Amino acid sequence: MTEVVVNDARVMSKGQVTIPKNIRAALGVTTGDRVTFIVEGDSVRVINSAVYAMQKFQKQMAGEAEKAGFHSEEDVADWITASRREENEE
Repeated sequence: MTEVVVNDARVMSKGQVTIPKNIRAALGVTTGDRVTFIVEGDSVRVINSAVYAMQKFQKQMAGEAEKAGFHSEEDVADWITASRREENEE
């Protein structure tokens, strides 16, 4: 089961909120990182923007590897090895 982390923060006059340290740790964000807010009904999810972008990319690319003939991680590793050999030969 996924660990539930709960904390709250005060909204300041300019709408700013400091993300509590334990929540930043749970999200894997540090100074300078970005977060994404996802509003669903009356709830808001906060997610590490890099993680969110990767999730969107993975959804968009779902099935493309199989179409290209990659059916396993070994197929990908073999392709990388062959590509590097070709580059070194040039």
